[in-house]
Amino acid sequence: MLLIVGRIGKPHGIRGEVTVEVRTDEPEARFAPGTVLRTEPGAVASPEPGAYRVPEGLTIEAARWHQGRLLVSFEGVLDRDVAEALRGTLLGVDSADVAPPEDPEEFLDHQLVGLAVVTPAGERLGEVARIDHAPASDLLVLRRPEGRTALIPFVKAIVPEVDVAGGRVVVELPAGLLDL
Repeated sequence: MLLIVGRIGKPHGIRGEVTVEVRTDEPEARFAPGTVLRTEPGAVASPEPGAYRVPEGLTIEAARWHQGRLLVSFEGVLDRDVAEALRGTLLGVDSADVAPPEDPEEFLDHQLVGLAVVTPAGERLGEVARIDHAPASDLLVLRRPEGRTALIPFVKAIVPEVDVAGGRVVVELPAGLLDL
């Protein structure tokens, strides 16, 4: 599974450096020099014949922070025109290459997506569709069997058990939470 860690923004300067919208908690590890990031499959800068085609992988030559933005240089991207052709390309890593967290109470988003959400009595409420990262707490986006979605705060009081191996998340919901 491809985990998106960033999106290439506009070029910075004339030597091929680009801004990157970071989508990972560990930018120093994901954007380290020598790291090869996979690009969004089929990303093409222009449909014109002979136009620059975004490669399947981009190797990081250098990365630095500048005014709160990550600036990245990729091997082979030497000028502003090629950097512009990369704009909008999603950058990712294979989930198999990401080490699981050391803390047993910490989970990566892709570990939770698809897990069944059940009550302590075993009643199935739906499945985890995605994780939304809100300022107060992360939210499990629950896809209900009838197609609706519900948001469940991912806090110990409401989600007392996560069993990744068993494929389930146990929730103790306050009355009316699924009616919002």
